[in-house]
Amino acid sequence: MECRVLVVEDDPAIQELLRFTLRKSGFSVNLAASAEEGLALLNGALPDVVLIDWMLPKTSGITLARQLRQNPRTADLPIIMVTARGEESDRIEGLDTGADDYLVKPFSPRELVARIQALLRRRAPHIAESVLSAGPLRLDPITYEVTLDARRIMLAPTEFKLLRFLMANPGRVFARAQLLDKVWGDHVFIEERTVDVHIRRLRQALGDDGGQLVETVRGAGYRLAASPAIG
Repeated sequence: MECRVLVVEDDPAIQELLRFTLRKSGFSVNLAASAEEGLALLNGALPDVVLIDWMLPKTSGITLARQLRQNPRTADLPIIMVTARGEESDRIEGLDTGADDYLVKPFSPRELVARIQALLRRRAPHIAESVLSAGPLRLDPITYEVTLDARRIMLAPTEFKLLRFLMANPGRVFARAQLLDKVWGDHVFIEERTVDVHIRRLRQALGDDGGQLVETVRGAGYRLAASPAIG
């Protein structure tokens, strides 16, 4: 699953450095030169991570981060402040405003990528490249391999993404609308009942244990069993 990064930075040279670094590491990148441009892009499909420079024209990066945290649609969006302001008071203000991490310029490309990956592991494990496991179920996002009791399970792309998201959040119940937002994307307009179709296909692919692994919570949604006991 390709990670999408929005970079809000007004310096063209730093924009190009970030674009090159992130694309080389396998990320999809969108660029905005101001908070206003960033907000316009966020009205479309949400990225997985936002990098924000503090010193932006007109609206500052700090103000932008605060706006994102106050909007329910973007409140949980992972944010990294990328700025030349390195004083302790600046770091504290940036983190208090809602940024998840704070990276001071100049920085090495390797550090930037490591910070993004660490943030994804904490905030969006269904995007990170870590191997996921739940009882006898194992999913490798690099090789796209899913096994159940060491038996390989063949999944279509949508079922793979659905299982990956559920495995990253074991035991947590998600409504259909939430799954549509998290798996299909919050700007994809399809019927909520589409989720039921893919849940059924996922269970069928998992075989006799599918219903025990992917549970229906009546009136609430679906979840992956927190501690599946299969057999």
